[in-house]
Amino acid sequence: MSDRAPLLSTSSAEKVALLIANMNSLVLDFAARTAIGGTDLSYFIIKQLPVLPPAAFLEKFNAELTYANLIIPRVLELVYTAEAMRPVAVELGYDGPPYTWNESRRHCLKCEIDAILAQMYGLERADLEWILNADPPSASFPVLKRNELKKFGEYRTQRFVLHAFELLQRGKIPDLLSDFL
Repeated sequence: MSDRAPLLSTSSAEKVALLIANMNSLVLDFAARTAIGGTDLSYFIIKQLPVLPPAAFLEKFNAELTYANLIIPRVLELVYTAEAMRPVAVELGYDGPPYTWNESRRHCLKCEIDAILAQMYGLERADLEWILNADPPSASFPVLKRNELKKFGEYRTQRFVLHAFELLQRGKIPDLLSDFL
């Protein structure tokens, strides 16, 4: 019997989009990095990761929107960049053309999702700052930081995620593209 993770599956495109967002978030990545001692992610570790239950995404962000309402359109734009993904887009309620691949926009969308999930996990700003930029040897994302310092002259992901997080804390919906780019 293998200790490798079986295929993760779910019943709807919405649930898949939310699972994709959760599994690719910096917060969950941080939790996984602290749980493993090497490069293998065994099934028993996956079972222990703090993946949010589907009901958490149905909680209200504000009077009109749930967290799912904030996340699903962002995931849709990140995954629907080719005609092959049209069935997923249609199931998510979008019948337009694939989104254009735009690195800057994709980065903003990912940062917004990370901020939304950090809020859903109940993090405080100080917790999120530490996850994004802990001092060695606890450094969470040193390669990301080093690459962004080299490319942009700053740790852009940290700035974008923290800005989006602060907007969410004030009840505002982040739109990093209009704020920064």
